[in-house]
Amino acid sequence: MEYQKENISKRNIYIDNHSREKSLSIYMEALNIKYKSEIISVNNCLNRVTTAAVFANISSPHYHNAAMDGIVVKVEDTYKATERNPVVLTKDVNFQYINTGNPIPEGYNAVIMIEDVIPINESQVKIMESTYPWENIRIVGEDIAKGEMILPSNHLIRAVDIGALLSACVGTIEVFKIIKVGVIPTGNELTRDLSDLKEGQIIDSNSYMFKALLEEAGCIATLYNPVNDNPELLQKVILEAIDENDLAIVNAGSSAGTKDYTADIISKIGDVIIHGIAMKPGKPTILGKIGEKGVVGIPGYPVSAYFSFKAFVEPIIKLKTKNFNQFYNKVEAVLTKRIVKSLKYEEFIRVTLGNVNDQLIATPINRGAGNTTSLVRADGILVVPREIEGIEAGEIISVNLMKPLEFIESRVVLIGSHDIILDIIGDILPVSSTHIGSLGGIISKIKKECLIAPIHLIDEKTGKYNDFYVRKYFPKKEMSIIHGVKRLQGFIVKKNNPKNIKGFDDLSKKNIIFVNRQKGSGTRQLVDFNLNEKGIDVSTIQGYNKELTTHMAIAVAISSSVADVGVGIYSAAKSMDLDFIPIGYESYEFLVSTEELEDSRVEKFIDVISSDTFKSKVENLGGYELDETGNIRNVV
Repeated sequence: MEYQKENISKRNIYIDNHSREKSLSIYMEALNIKYKSEIISVNNCLNRVTTAAVFANISSPHYHNAAMDGIVVKVEDTYKATERNPVVLTKDVNFQYINTGNPIPEGYNAVIMIEDVIPINESQVKIMESTYPWENIRIVGEDIAKGEMILPSNHLIRAVDIGALLSACVGTIEVFKIIKVGVIPTGNELTRDLSDLKEGQIIDSNSYMFKALLEEAGCIATLYNPVNDNPELLQKVILEAIDENDLAIVNAGSSAGTKDYTADIISKIGDVIIHGIAMKPGKPTILGKIGEKGVVGIPGYPVSAYFSFKAFVEPIIKLKTKNFNQFYNKVEAVLTKRIVKSLKYEEFIRVTLGNVNDQLIATPINRGAGNTTSLVRADGILVVPREIEGIEAGEIISVNLMKPLEFIESRVVLIGSHDIILDIIGDILPVSSTHIGSLGGIISKIKKECLIAPIHLIDEKTGKYNDFYVRKYFPKKEMSIIHGVKRLQGFIVKKNNPKNIKGFDDLSKKNIIFVNRQKGSGTRQLVDFNLNEKGIDVSTIQGYNKELTTHMAIAVAISSSVADVGVGIYSAAKSMDLDFIPIGYESYEFLVSTEELEDSRVEKFIDVISSDTFKSKVENLGGYELDETGNIRNVV
C-alpha cells in the first residue's frame, strides 16, 4: 500500500470523547463489514456458524426397520388372534425372525416383539393378539423427514448437530469463514522471556490474553514480535499485519505519550475514525481503518486492554462471523455495595457473583486498570452508563457474565401444533419448537411451559377456530390470539392417486392403509370430527392407530409406502411431490396471554410473521392464505 512519508514522531492529543455506543456505531458504519463464507466438511464444522438454513437430503431412518427384536409379520395374518383363539404362523410364509434395526422384508408390515411370541417348533410360532399396520416399525423419516430444516441460519454447530446432519446425508455445509486477527505488541520494555526478567522490563502478557480471547471466539490469532518504539518499524509491521489478516490489533502506543505513534501512523496510511472514548478503563482506544480492513489501537494496561477488546474487537468478530453464541449472556443480580463514579465516563465494574437465598448477589472488586487478577476473579462485568453518577446497594443490576451460569435462554419457546412455517420462523428468529398438538400446546400454556402455543382447533358447533377452546381452558385469564395463516388441509396420497381416494368414506376400504396424527392435534380432531359426522367406525380403518407428529412425517409415510393416505397440509404434499385432495382451509394461530403481547420476544415474533420476507417464503410453499397474518384479537 502506498502512503506519503511524513514526520510521525509528534505527540498525540485526544480529539474525541464519544460514548462507547456512538463510537462503535460510527466505526461499524465506516468498516462496512462484508461476510465471507466457505463450504467445509460436516466432519470439521464443530463451533462454526451456518450461513443459511440446512435441510435434510434424505429421511432418517432412510429405510423401514424393526424397532425391537421379534418377528416381522403380515398384518392381515394376525387379525383373528386372541387369547382364546391364538393364531399359528409359519416361518417364511407368515413371519420371519428380525432383530432391532434390520430392514423390513418386502411384503411384511408389522413387528411383534419376541416376548409376545410363543414358539411351537422350529418353523411355527403362536400369537395371542392381533397387530396393526407398521406396529413396532421405525418408518422412513420417523426421526428426520427429507426436506425438513435441520439447522437454521446463524446457528453455532454443536456435536449433536453434526450427528443429525450426517444422519440426514448432509456431507458439506456452508459456514462463515474464520477470521484472522493480527496482534502487534509495542514498546521497548516488552519481553517474552520469563527466565531472565530485568528491571524495567514488562512481560508481554496482553498478547497471549488477546490470543486466548480470539481463539475462544473462534478466530485465528497471529502474534507478531514486540515492536520497539520506532515509527517506521511499527508502520511496516502494521502494513504486514493488515495484508495477512482480516483485522489488526496494535497494543500500547495509543495514548498521548511521546512514544505513542499508533494514531499518527494509522492516519498516514489509512484513516483514524475515532481516537478517545468516554469509557474507563479504555479511554485511549483508537478505531482505525486501512483500506477495507479495521485496525484497533488498544491501551497497554491489562484491564484497559481487556475492556477495549470486549468493547470494540469482540463486536467486530461477532458481525464478521455471525457467531453470537460464543459470548456469555446477562443475568440480573442485587448489588451489595454502593458504587460511586464520575459522570465523565462509562465505567466497567468487575463483580463476583453468589447465590444467597435463591437470589443472585453481585459484589464489586478492585477497579484499578492495572489489576490483572481482578479479571481472573471476576464472574461478570457491570456496565455503569456515562450519565449515571452511582448505584446504591440493594439495587437490581444487569451483569455481563464472564463465566458460565445455567439459566433459561431467551429464545421464543413454542409448544403445540406443527406446521412447516415454523421452520421459516426459526430461520429468522431464535425459537425452540416442540410439536405435541394443539391441545398439548394449550396445556403447556396453562403450565407456563411455553411463551407461544400454535393451535388450530375447530368448534364443532360453530365451525370457528380456537376461541371456544381458549375460553374453555382459560376462563379467568385474559388471552390473545395472533393470527398466523389460513392453511389448506386435505388428503395426501401417492402420485396419480392409484387407490382413487376421494374422501373420508374411502378410509374404511379394505385395500386402504391410513396414517394418523397424534391425539390432541388439530388435524386429528379434524379427522375424528369428519369420521363421527359420517358415522364411520374407526376400528374399520387400517392404520388409524399409527400416529405421527408432523405433516412432513405424514408425507414421508405416504411417499415410502407406509400408508396409502393421510390428512395433512398442502405444502407437505407439494414438498414430497405427492398428490393432494383438498378438504378445506383452517386457521393456524398462536396463543399468548394478553400481558405477554408486551414481551419483546413476542413483539419480535409478530414482526417476523408480519414481514414481507416471511410472507414471501410462505407463499412459495403453496397452500396458505396470509391476509390476516400478524393480526391480534383478544379472547373474552
